[in-house]
Amino acid sequence: MTAFGAVLGLIIAIILIIRKANPAYSLILGAVIGGLAGGVSLPETVNLMISGVKDVTPAILRILTAGILAGILIKTEAATKIAETIVDTLGEKRAILALALSALILTSIGVFIDVAVITVSPIALAIARRLKMSKMAMLLAMIGGGKCGNIISPNPNTIASAENFGASLSSVMWVNIIPAFIGLIATILIANLLVEKGEKVLEIENVEEKGELPSFFGSIVGPLVTIALLALRPAVGINVDPLIALPLGGLVGIIFMGKTAKLKESMEYGLQKMSGVAILLVGTGTVAGIIKNSTLKDVILSLLEKASISDRLIAPIAGALMSGATASTTAGATIASATFSGAILAAGVSAVWGAAMVNSGATVLDHLPHGSFFHSTGGASNMNLEERLKLIPYESAIGFVLALSSFLTYLMIG
Repeated sequence: MTAFGAVLGLIIAIILIIRKANPAYSLILGAVIGGLAGGVSLPETVNLMISGVKDVTPAILRILTAGILAGILIKTEAATKIAETIVDTLGEKRAILALALSALILTSIGVFIDVAVITVSPIALAIARRLKMSKMAMLLAMIGGGKCGNIISPNPNTIASAENFGASLSSVMWVNIIPAFIGLIATILIANLLVEKGEKVLEIENVEEKGELPSFFGSIVGPLVTIALLALRPAVGINVDPLIALPLGGLVGIIFMGKTAKLKESMEYGLQKMSGVAILLVGTGTVAGIIKNSTLKDVILSLLEKASISDRLIAPIAGALMSGATASTTAGATIASATFSGAILAAGVSAVWGAAMVNSGATVLDHLPHGSFFHSTGGASNMNLEERLKLIPYESAIGFVLALSSFLTYLMIG
């Protein structure tokens, strides 16, 4: 299949997404057009699409079960308690650090990055109003911290990357810890440059009353159990699949918090959030099946060779390009890992580092306006469209730091 067909299909999908068409259907239609334009018959196009979906099915199953942990953290208000504790401990004098670290920790323990930003936003708005901090600085601190946490988390993007490379999820999370903290430092430095730029928070709107929050220990015990179970494989060789570790951690957490009455509500919320991702991944899988069987990856490899760029850079570059195309960390990481894993492994990069670098690369352009993250984070911070657009270069800079740090860490210790 020609590279032209794959690129055309991807472009059509992007145009449809920009025009607010359903992302999953846009990707499926793009895959159909890509296969036909690439010179493949309709039956063969459908077979390639189905093959692509089959490749991401294990990741979809694990992502659906991960919804139990995510739902429990949000619906029991454990995520809010964790964020408030961090902010109270660090104090308002270190507000940027506190907001970035709160988002980092929430995403690193399994909360979606957009949900993490929405969770921390009420606290951030109150602090920004008192300190006369700009909305741009406040939101960038949360987004940057969320991006850092996303590359070391059991979130859908990491699960999909690890699955497509056949790597251990805990190992993929672990090797990106150094890049995550480098990214946190970059986030703090860049956000501090924006404190006086743009619109200030003059009043706090749409802040819901909080219920009784659980204890900090009860809030954090579920994620700690999950991380401990995932760490058994690299530590002692005992493999506890994420399909078991993630929901089990959530169940232990809700028992410790004494909020088992919220279990049904939490599971329904988690399933609702993860169902959207799972459906998106079905569409993503169809496109990945087309791209994987086209000559697009050969064209990209040839261009890299002509530009004298190392084959080992394929991973972060592929992650960045696909995240820009889909405006989604999860979709970008899934397409890039499913399509380029063979070429990346052939370049001598290990499965763990290949998945880790694709995952970090997928943070470079995942915030573009044709994705939901751009709009949900802007809305959570009561930010107008013009200011939200101005934030894109700064978000990209943080993503670039993460991708570059992951690559340099690989060169040093990988």
